[in-house]
Amino acid sequence: MSRKSSNTHPTCCTRGMEICCGLLTYQKESVPLKSIEVEVEVRDHVATVVSTLNYENKEDKPIEAVFVFPLPGDAAVCHFSAKIGQKEIVAEVKEKQKAREEYDDALSSGQQAFLLEESEQSPDIFSLSVGSLPPGESASIRLEYVTELAVQADDGLRFCLPAVLNPRYQPQGSEGASVQVTSVPASLVPYSLSFSARLSSPRPVSKVESNCSLDPLQYLNTEQTQATVKLAAGHKFDRDVELLIYYKDAHQPTAVVEAGQASAKPGTLMGDPVVMLSLYPEFPQALMSSVAPCGEFVLLLDRSGSMQGERMKSAKDTLLLLLKSLPMGCYFNIYSFGSHYEHIFSKSVEYSQKTLEKALKNVEVMDADLGGTEILQPLEHIYSQPTIPNQPRQLFVFTDGEVENTKQVINLVKKNSGSHRCFSFGIGEGASSALINGLAKEGRGHAQFITGEERMQPKVMQSLRFALQPAVVDVSVEWDVPEGVSVAALSPPITTLFQGQRSLIYAQLTGQSSEAAGGCVTVKYSLAGHPCQNQLHFSLTPADDTGLTVHRLAAWTLIRSLEVEEEKEGGDEEVKKTVVELSVQSGVSSAFTAFVAVNKGNGEAIQGPMAIVNVPVSSYRFLPGYVFAPDDTVLLSAEFATRCASYKLCALDDPVPYSTKFANRYVSYGLFDPSDSVPWSTKFDSAITKVQSVFSRISSSFKRGKKASSQTNAPCGVAGTFLQLVSLQKASGCWELDPDLAAALGKTTDEVEKSKPASENKEVWATILALIWLHGFKMDAKDEWELLAMKAVSWLRAQSAPCVTECVEAGNALLGVNVQKDALGL
Repeated sequence: MSRKSSNTHPTCCTRGMEICCGLLTYQKESVPLKSIEVEVEVRDHVATVVSTLNYENKEDKPIEAVFVFPLPGDAAVCHFSAKIGQKEIVAEVKEKQKAREEYDDALSSGQQAFLLEESEQSPDIFSLSVGSLPPGESASIRLEYVTELAVQADDGLRFCLPAVLNPRYQPQGSEGASVQVTSVPASLVPYSLSFSARLSSPRPVSKVESNCSLDPLQYLNTEQTQATVKLAAGHKFDRDVELLIYYKDAHQPTAVVEAGQASAKPGTLMGDPVVMLSLYPEFPQALMSSVAPCGEFVLLLDRSGSMQGERMKSAKDTLLLLLKSLPMGCYFNIYSFGSHYEHIFSKSVEYSQKTLEKALKNVEVMDADLGGTEILQPLEHIYSQPTIPNQPRQLFVFTDGEVENTKQVINLVKKNSGSHRCFSFGIGEGASSALINGLAKEGRGHAQFITGEERMQPKVMQSLRFALQPAVVDVSVEWDVPEGVSVAALSPPITTLFQGQRSLIYAQLTGQSSEAAGGCVTVKYSLAGHPCQNQLHFSLTPADDTGLTVHRLAAWTLIRSLEVEEEKEGGDEEVKKTVVELSVQSGVSSAFTAFVAVNKGNGEAIQGPMAIVNVPVSSYRFLPGYVFAPDDTVLLSAEFATRCASYKLCALDDPVPYSTKFANRYVSYGLFDPSDSVPWSTKFDSAITKVQSVFSRISSSFKRGKKASSQTNAPCGVAGTFLQLVSLQKASGCWELDPDLAAALGKTTDEVEKSKPASENKEVWATILALIWLHGFKMDAKDEWELLAMKAVSWLRAQSAPCVTECVEAGNALLGVNVQKDALGL
């Protein structure tokens, strides 16, 4: 049987990762993917994930199903198998081109075959091809991967199962195939998801939280070190599935030694024991307090259409807090980007009341109105600017992370890693973990993800604390192990250390030692010109029942390092060969390998022409951006056309904005049939009606944001008293005694002025009142205002105010609280 696509799905073709989807919409009932079952095994800081995808061919001809789906950007795919009837076939890792040829040859000879490979544009997108599935046949695909769990601002470990693959923005002028997928509203995805997780750790599991509904946490032992949790029934594919796992004493360093694979040759990575160390460096407090905070803070904000509504509102609130928390003497600038980029100042300026006010006025009027997601251009411009002597550059990137040139962006950050630190923030479900984590890792910074209804501010302020810490330099790792044992580092050299933030280190242990032997690792570094070190002692005895999770993560870490080296060297064939050998040996996927499985069965060829079916993935946005509101009077109005133009769906200078060019673009989204005599006819309106409910929530959020931003008295579109108080603080850290402050405190101007001790000046009194209000009413948000409060305290100390105690007592009486002077830091 020769491979060719059926006319059932026009213009649908596949070639490796080159996927073009023709007319396949949610109106098609014959979709082969029926259900997904996910089981997660979390061991301390790492997770093993087993996904089972159940297919069924209900068509009357053999099919090839192509399913493009996301995985965490740091996932190491380590197993792939298929079960057809009672027969299971296990895929092998092979060099990518050989795997593709084997897959093609199998289909050409009428055999069933399966191919799994990662995207060449972004390592967090995979393509699964299920080939030559006969009519009426079912197949069960088992996919396994291992991943590290990131530590969040509140010490929770974050596990994320991407259930959403958003349309990726492709930069103008970029060449090569892009990964295109058929996206449908979550409520119309024709397959179900079941999800369960088993947790185990040396420390008790204190709680598990999620952005999705969970069944109650079930403990498996009295020590509460083992537990299970399940996703509640009825989950919709409108978001990623996120777990936040909290352990008691989370900051204790740990070491896990994993025995080698019995069948592997000693002396190889898989044959020898591997150790994984989780380190939490503690910096000397005397050094931390002796360094004056400074720096050049460059804030880069995504203003593409996908940031519309609550995302943009939250980002602007966060910029307000960030700007108010910056130290005097630093420099800053704000860039924003979409299809093009803008900046507030031509170059970074010194932080002052004047520059702060100008920045805030610009932030207040920002909106998600810049079109696409061209992040590469503003980064290139930022890096072209000379650094400022004695002001370390700190780059903060806010984006929902939907770009196709992920590797190109990350490589640019890596190229400039010596001149700055990069702190990245993934906003909303579907943000590319490969992009967000890659920016932070290569930029020697820290990554954060904000999903669901999470507040962005506490996470961003934690990153600002990291950025204000002095840069650690000259980091080295030294091993002390018994005679007869040698250590080979598998992790790239450590370039970034932050106070209390975890660092994972992998190493291969070769040789023999007594069962009771132990080792020691010492991390040495220089902080503010002073030598420092942290140590961890560990046993060399392998842990029980860890499987090969640590080995596979170590192999993936080494593979990724070598891939970066190969690209840096312009395609070094020897490095590529090493990657392929390591990938095949460890069974872990890479950019140069793929999983392939062929079911030779009874040797009989599958008869009939084969249809190629692209399996839809969920998208919480049906189109790339909020293109219309469901209650627009005329859906195809000028406003609708304008919004479409910003996403390059049509050009505003078209004689008819929703012309043939516009219609053709919408054909690719399956909104109507190009054979209609009038593409934007009743059929088009009918298709739009089917996605009204998806846009209803988006539109409401958008309008709430607009309504809030129209309140001129509210900072950055926020009417909350807390941010209103924050907006009144001066760059120096003080507050002024005026009617706006009185209103924010919930008092009249007369009440505030009459309560002031007679011998104290107005600014000191106002600043103490603001501090008392924050401590008395907003302790739940202390992570958000702590830095700006520290700035206020520093300003007060510089004033040598004579009546601080009297002011605190009078302030407590006025505001009806009882905040102690010591609690204020005074």
